[in-house]
Amino acid sequence: MHKLPYISPSQYKHLSRHVLLCLCVLTISSCNIVKRVKTGEHLITHNTILEDSVVVTNERINNIIAQKTNSGMRKFLGFPLKLHIYNLARPNIDSILEAQILSDSTKVKRRIALLSEKQFDKFLKSRRDFNAWLKRTGEAPVLYDEDKTIKTAKNLRKYYYTKGWFNNDVTFEVNKDSNKLAQVVYKVNKKQPYMLDSLRPVISSPAIDSMYPKFIARTLLKKGEQFDEQNYESERSRINTYLRNAGFYYFGQDYIRFEMDTINTNHKVHTDLIIGNRIIRGDDSTVTRPFKVYKIKEVNLYTDDNFNNRFSAITDSTTYKDINLYSKDELKFRPKALTDAVFINKGEIYSDLARSRTARYLNDLQMFRYPNIDFVENEEDSTLTANIFLEPKKKYALSFDSDINQSNIQSIGFSFSSGLKIRNVFRGAETLEITGIAAIGASKSRSSTSTSFFDINEFGGNIRLTIPRLFSPFNTEKIIPKYMSPSTAINLSATSQQNIGLDKQSISGIFSYNWFPSNTVTNTLELFNINFVKNLNTDNYFGVYSNSFARLNAIARGIGYIDTEGTLSDSSLSNPYAPADTFISEVLSENTSLTSSDDDYVLVNNIQERKERLTENNLIFSTSFDYTKDKRKNIFDNDFSVFKWRVELAGNLMSNISNIAGLSKNSDGNYEIFGVAFSQYIKTEIDYIKYVDLGRKNVFAFRSYAGIAIPYGNSNSIPFAESFFAGGPNDNRAWTAYNLGPGSSKSTNEFNEANFKLHLSAEQRFSLFGAFQGAVFVDAGNIWNVLDNVTEDAATLSNLSSLKDIAIGSGMGIRYDFDFFVLRFDVGFKTHDPAQDVGNRWFRDYNFRNAVYNIGINYPF
Repeated sequence: MHKLPYISPSQYKHLSRHVLLCLCVLTISSCNIVKRVKTGEHLITHNTILEDSVVVTNERINNIIAQKTNSGMRKFLGFPLKLHIYNLARPNIDSILEAQILSDSTKVKRRIALLSEKQFDKFLKSRRDFNAWLKRTGEAPVLYDEDKTIKTAKNLRKYYYTKGWFNNDVTFEVNKDSNKLAQVVYKVNKKQPYMLDSLRPVISSPAIDSMYPKFIARTLLKKGEQFDEQNYESERSRINTYLRNAGFYYFGQDYIRFEMDTINTNHKVHTDLIIGNRIIRGDDSTVTRPFKVYKIKEVNLYTDDNFNNRFSAITDSTTYKDINLYSKDELKFRPKALTDAVFINKGEIYSDLARSRTARYLNDLQMFRYPNIDFVENEEDSTLTANIFLEPKKKYALSFDSDINQSNIQSIGFSFSSGLKIRNVFRGAETLEITGIAAIGASKSRSSTSTSFFDINEFGGNIRLTIPRLFSPFNTEKIIPKYMSPSTAINLSATSQQNIGLDKQSISGIFSYNWFPSNTVTNTLELFNINFVKNLNTDNYFGVYSNSFARLNAIARGIGYIDTEGTLSDSSLSNPYAPADTFISEVLSENTSLTSSDDDYVLVNNIQERKERLTENNLIFSTSFDYTKDKRKNIFDNDFSVFKWRVELAGNLMSNISNIAGLSKNSDGNYEIFGVAFSQYIKTEIDYIKYVDLGRKNVFAFRSYAGIAIPYGNSNSIPFAESFFAGGPNDNRAWTAYNLGPGSSKSTNEFNEANFKLHLSAEQRFSLFGAFQGAVFVDAGNIWNVLDNVTEDAATLSNLSSLKDIAIGSGMGIRYDFDFFVLRFDVGFKTHDPAQDVGNRWFRDYNFRNAVYNIGINYPF
């Protein structure tokens, strides 16, 4: 039996007041919804469709209703917000202004004397404009219209007819009351459905008729299944696609017809599949010819076609793999780089699939503008010549960007970046991108007034080479064929930061493959990913992590190591380095009054373990694989799913080499490369997002995420950059970033991280008015340490019982849609806080004073 969360009497009373107040407001407001409904008219409050006496909840069927109710009429306790906004507007604003102000000359003179005539005119205009804004933003009451109700009944009959209930019957009832409200009930009697029976081909062209057994084998019109008009449309599309890929260049979907017989068939449907001959229309005549298969006679590739040189002669040409390449200037591409992007082959039959793959691959090269593929018929031998026209983009492209930012370590910062893109750099359609970044900023905690204002700086550079094929000594065509648009990316980067935390320098290199098995799936294999991070100013650790230093001070005072008014150092907080380290060493050597069984000793040990992990240099040599399946069709699609999976292995190659080479280990028992112990771990992440379109701009969005990184071999912990954190505007919004967890620990660290994470989010999004949207959400999750060197019980996941420490946040948000991005404001409340004592975790700080306010761009998932 599950225990209900404990709510104290004061919390219950406080919550009850809020609920009662909301109910009163909604009740009073609901009485006013017919404010603008005239006598004899009725506001529609609900539409119901009964299918054989059962209420229909299917959104597709309910969308058939021609006359919808006002937005929100059946949602959020029946509060139609847009209707109420509209009702606030005065239908006769000009008459009101005339009666209240303009008709009284004394009042007009007095106001003009007070405001001036110009300001008085602006006042009147503002009243009219605000009234117009209320009407425009709100929603006029939806009044019952019998014509629209009759139209809905007809549309319902048509819909159920298309689904096989040919003899269906639809009636409706309208229930009106004395409060000017109306409800409409549509009653559908489906009756007996019609089932598919025989399918008979009537095909005029012998070439198509000979292929009938092949393309009908996967027909969607199955005998014994209920009639569905959509299956007939899908079957037409399927047959058309098959024949267009089988060489019938002039074939089109309009040549396919279905004729159905249902007379005296005992509710059976007999279907004739009719495919006619090709119709050739001339200026004043029409000729009918059988369809025939076309083969490709030639493939011509024009590499520098544009409007300016359209009349210029060809000066350079070559033939490679039966493809003719032509150029009006010197040919700038190696032939193989372009022919690899062409799937139209000489001697093969025409195929729409080959044409679309060629167009997509040429676009993916990012070398050309709008590739154009044209086919010309050779009447003498019934073949086609494929002409591919390419217009190259400029070889060089320069970009520049700047930004102003603020963070928890700097009061203001300026960053500048510049990039150079070079296309076709090695004549193989490769792209070379060179970017540089420079940033300066002012820190929030400068220790000296003489320090330069811009005491934070960061410089870096990046070089990226993209090769439009798999760069490999092996033939990978059979494993990853070229229609999957494979590419290789080689990326080198280096950055240097000073006075940012511990200061660091980092160098990284990535060699990766990318390919697309289908329109929805993306695969990325990072064959080599090398990352070296060197911390330059580790002595500043307690200057950055001041909370840890404060706890050490408190312990030192508590045991009399220093006096109650002093600190571990006579210097300021920004320079407490050696004394703090000395104190840690003294405690762990048991040269103070603390022993290993004391809680304060354990806390000091945990601080030291964390300090060692966050200040050590990192060398990561990893291989990873990413799989993404994104079913979203376009940016307007609100009914889709996204699945992501990533697995990463680090340090195995280095460990095997070190073992084979017989390298010696350091004092911690780890191998080192260039004086740095390389990291060894396995890391995997699973991310699933689901959107459900509820209609009328209402969307339910759900996200689940799990990630774990397990150190082994040469490591007993995970590098900070590879660990997980919780909280923030895109995570659990009731906590700020890095402020949640690990587990139930009452950590006050500036950055809380761990090597295992669970996260769940559910969000209901709905339209408010205009471009404004609302949301209510629940976020749940936490981070824990598992199978590493962290020993604190509260921070580790020991068994399934540790899942009681999942943090739950709930809240609401408002968003403004700018079309190209969404500005988001969310308020998160701590609903279940695992940092509190058991039994006192639910709704402990559930109020606006302890809420977390998040501002973000676009949706959190």
